[in-house]
Amino acid sequence: MKVYCDLISQHYESAWSTPLSVVSFAQGPIWELPAEFQVLRCPPHGKRKVWTYATRCMSQPNDTSALELHMFSTTQADDLAELLVAMAHYHRTATKLGLHHMVNFGRPWLPNSICDHGLISLPYLDGPRLEWMNLDGFRTQFLWVVPISESERAFCRQEGVDALERRFETGCFDYADPSRKAVA
Repeated sequence: MKVYCDLISQHYESAWSTPLSVVSFAQGPIWELPAEFQVLRCPPHGKRKVWTYATRCMSQPNDTSALELHMFSTTQADDLAELLVAMAHYHRTATKLGLHHMVNFGRPWLPNSICDHGLISLPYLDGPRLEWMNLDGFRTQFLWVVPISESERAFCRQEGVDALERRFETGCFDYADPSRKAVA
């Protein structure tokens, strides 16, 4: 198991070209997650001017749909670990998450933000080099959690993910701005 978790860390570091650190978080039913589970933090670097928070070992080598998630923030916001822990817990103990699923954060993503939901999306900023890790025929998918508002969630449910993503593209969407206006 340690080898698998180390490979996840190496996969992130390879895609983001920078070392990661562990966010200390021990609230909630974290004992129900795999023992090796952690939330990792990547500081701004190179052209990327945001902090990145990512799960490590949310997935396990025997999972049929191995998944790891990440989020971005303009500031160091270690409380994003809480959101990732909650999503990992939901994924492991309730319903499996995957591409285009939406999650209710139960609170704003960051203070004063209207975004209190997340859309699990392809890692558009990193592309295929991050999206998949292959290991002896076993594949782990790495997806991006995009914070969205309640109105964007409702629009997505009614019109579909492609329609929401088109609104993002045409609406001067800044994925990392906690005070951004809703596009739908």
